[in-house]
Amino acid sequence: MKLDVLNINGQKTGKSVELNADYFGIEPNEHAIYLAVKQYLANQRQGTHKTLEKSEVSGSTRKLHKQKGTGGARKGSIKNPAFYGGARVFGPKPRDYSFKLNQKTKDLAKRSALSAKAKTDAVCILEDFNLSGFKTKEYGQILKNLGLNKVKTLLVIPEHDTNIVVSSRNIPNTTVARASDLNAYQILNSKKVIFTVSSLTKLNASAE
Repeated sequence: MKLDVLNINGQKTGKSVELNADYFGIEPNEHAIYLAVKQYLANQRQGTHKTLEKSEVSGSTRKLHKQKGTGGARKGSIKNPAFYGGARVFGPKPRDYSFKLNQKTKDLAKRSALSAKAKTDAVCILEDFNLSGFKTKEYGQILKNLGLNKVKTLLVIPEHDTNIVVSSRNIPNTTVARASDLNAYQILNSKKVIFTVSSLTKLNASAE
């Protein structure tokens, strides 16, 4: 599949690039995508949830009334989970939700996600560009020139570029990622994936 290369003004440059079939031309594997997205979201969870157990609730341990003769149920402590302000039974504890996933599976999920985007014409190629500083307005204008200012986008760059990353930070519905850090969740979470020519070259090189 060939795609035209656009400049930052949204115009065709007269050049085109061939998308690597290993990344953009395979039959998407839905199960691999499911596992990769599940792992990504699980790894984002802090797992710091915690409730107080009986030994951790503040309060007296004095027996509330004598065991027998009151006509009511026996009550051993104000910390009892049955009382308001008492402990919680089997409450959540801090835990690690992350899990490992085979690298080949994650790579397959990434290629499946890119292929799915390519099939729906959700991939575009942009010529390499630089920003002279933190230019949020300038970056927003580039998206507007491409007709993507109201679309959820993912810009893939070859290496970390502080100017581009910071310039895009305050613009809603746009994300910037390095080609080497690309994952299935980022791809599927965007409506349009924008590759610069250099990032596409780096992606193709990783497939060799």
